[in-house]
Amino acid sequence: MVPEKKNEGNHVSRRSFLRNGALAAAGFMIVPRHVLGKGYTAPSDRLRVAGIGVGGKGFSDISEFAKGPADITFLCDVDTRRAADAVKRFPKAKFYTDFREMFDKEHKNFDAVSVSTPDHQHAVATMAAMQLNKHVYVQKPLTHDIYEARMLTEGARKHKIVSQMGNQGASGDGVRQLMEWYNAGLIGDVHTVYCWTDRPVWPQGIPWPAGKQEIPKELNWDLWLGTAPKKDYVDNLVPFNWRGWWDYGTGALGDMGCHIIEPPFRVLGLGYPTSVECSVGSVYVGEFKRGYFPDSCPPSSHVIMKFPGKNGKEITLHWMDGGIQPDRPEELGPNETMGDGGNGAIFVGTKGKMMCGTYGMYPKLLPTSKTATANVPQTIARVPEGHYLQWVNAAIAGYGSSKAKALSAPFDIAGPLTETILMGNLAIRSFDIRTPRPNKPDAYDYPGRYIKLLWDGPNMKITNFDAANQFVKRTYRDGWSLGV
Repeated sequence: MVPEKKNEGNHVSRRSFLRNGALAAAGFMIVPRHVLGKGYTAPSDRLRVAGIGVGGKGFSDISEFAKGPADITFLCDVDTRRAADAVKRFPKAKFYTDFREMFDKEHKNFDAVSVSTPDHQHAVATMAAMQLNKHVYVQKPLTHDIYEARMLTEGARKHKIVSQMGNQGASGDGVRQLMEWYNAGLIGDVHTVYCWTDRPVWPQGIPWPAGKQEIPKELNWDLWLGTAPKKDYVDNLVPFNWRGWWDYGTGALGDMGCHIIEPPFRVLGLGYPTSVECSVGSVYVGEFKRGYFPDSCPPSSHVIMKFPGKNGKEITLHWMDGGIQPDRPEELGPNETMGDGGNGAIFVGTKGKMMCGTYGMYPKLLPTSKTATANVPQTIARVPEGHYLQWVNAAIAGYGSSKAKALSAPFDIAGPLTETILMGNLAIRSFDIRTPRPNKPDAYDYPGRYIKLLWDGPNMKITNFDAANQFVKRTYRDGWSLGV
């Protein structure tokens, strides 16, 4: 078992990060390959990766990096139970519980960082790594908040960092096939897109559990909470069910949107939405009593976003989760699978339709018989090495290199995509804003419901309902800062 670390240095200042980053840059020197001798792999030809959040998906991420020219040199996790497989797989990697302590002590000894924590910790770990001039690979969604996504996008440019988000479908053949069909004009101009998922597969639309449970000795609960408000530990939140709570997760839309909305976002070249509206599923407790649980994501939702399209026309994107699906296209046979079943996207154009599943997989023209007969040349390069090694090789090549410029999901792409997805969550959360009615203590109004929220993308602001702007940027718990 991993020895439990004492929580040393619980706060590392931005000044400390920047000072240490400057020292690291000053002390780094690439030794030419010819000096080292034939057959020797120069240190500059391998990427030293530190993993933050190394259980579950984090473990699979660093394992994928290790298949290429990468060495996993440090492991960090607040839960030693979750870290056990990674410690066994990478016994030479030094283990830490607090990434800030690892950064402060070891910044000279790694080149890049993989972040696979719960959503609410993505931004602080990633920004701290970039301020140390470390390349970053971050699980989806890139951040918990819209503001954080914008800051990470700008930070990657400022610090000249090679970045990639963990939406691996962005490197798949499927989305490139969809782009080639669309660019060839096979379905005309797209005006409507439907995206859906059968998630959540974790509890949502529920009250915060009552009572106080004992914290497992292997879990540092205070570090797990991180930027989120202080709360007592409850069972079954870790390692997975946190996704359904707004303090930590981003619900079904945050979890799956980066895999399902990414194909239309890329194919259609979407930017900031101009408006968003939604409806959400209700939860009832007791007889004819609607539950009000604003801390928890709803059990289902339907979000509608508008984007600028070609020739001044709008593109409408529908997002549906919790098992809600769009109408079945009339061109699809009665026994043919829509999307991949539980998830998918349908593009509706002026000349035809096409669809895909999660990650842009299983691309098909509709009717599906057209798929085999479509004669469109390949114009977009594929990614034979895959999403993970694409980032490893680009990080070794360096910022500004041709490999870095060819990345599938750098923050310049992943940041705006994440902002778009989180716009949907802003609408969902605005749906539950309530205000008491005058002289009626048990009655409330819900001013954020059944309206269209107008979005000023460049300035990150809802212009017609100011109360919704509280969800653009949250307040961190004392001791935590984004450092910008």
